[in-house]
Amino acid sequence: MSGPQEPLVEVDRLAAALDDVDPPTVLDVRWRLVGPPGRDDHRAGHLPGAVFVDLDTVLCGAPGVGGRHPLPDPAALQAGLRAAGVRAGHPVVVYDGGDGMAAARAWWTLRWAGHRPVSVLHGGYPAWVASGLPVSTDTPSPTPGDVVVRPGGLPVLDAEQAAALADTDDAVLLDVRAAPRYRGEVEPIDPVAGHVPGAVNLPAGEYVGPDGRFPAADVLSERFAAAGVTGARTVGAYCGSGVTAAQAVLALHLAGRTDAALYVGSWSNWVADPVRPVAVGQTPGR
Repeated sequence: MSGPQEPLVEVDRLAAALDDVDPPTVLDVRWRLVGPPGRDDHRAGHLPGAVFVDLDTVLCGAPGVGGRHPLPDPAALQAGLRAAGVRAGHPVVVYDGGDGMAAARAWWTLRWAGHRPVSVLHGGYPAWVASGLPVSTDTPSPTPGDVVVRPGGLPVLDAEQAAALADTDDAVLLDVRAAPRYRGEVEPIDPVAGHVPGAVNLPAGEYVGPDGRFPAADVLSERFAAAGVTGARTVGAYCGSGVTAAQAVLALHLAGRTDAALYVGSWSNWVADPVRPVAVGQTPGR
């Protein structure tokens, strides 16, 4: 079974792959920061055979000082992925409600866990429906998988490493939150407003559309270069809790920067320690 191998898969290719004798495992990871849970969306309709996997309880650890969406416990993640039918070395496709953020975090988590190959359905569930492809309300009963979680498949930053990256001339730490949050003018979720000193603001809307679709690789490269991601400069990314920034890491992969690191705890972890410095304003404020 060849299955999708790239970071992104279009609906037509996935539809063809689902007709294979041994189709890819499809995970529905629809999620909202606030509002009805994604499981309700899954019950209302999903890709045929897709298994719902909860971002908050399976793909991430419990919220706390590590942030609102910290790394999951490897054993718990392995159990959750096996229950969803994920098999060692077998292709996985993840999709969400269309903005691409939850799917990107799922893609990142599976890659971090050592699983290959895994792809994001470009455009998510809305793209599938818009193409007139079938949906299902059946509750899937997957055969348990045998995936083995081996953490370390993608680079991770902790708070100290993120600070060092932001304070180094040959590196860049991207803050991909909206500009008013970066500047410290508003903070709707976390207790302190501002940004990591030295971090450069590149709001997510500058490299991905609201429909979760990415521009061409050369366009992505230009946009990241404008933010300082040039040459051999080390690059990392953070957001509020490591979900939107996982999408930034996916975009960086598409632009050829497969070494990009994710500060998983992100701002929610940074401000958990009142000793850590906070910068405000439009400039990085190193």
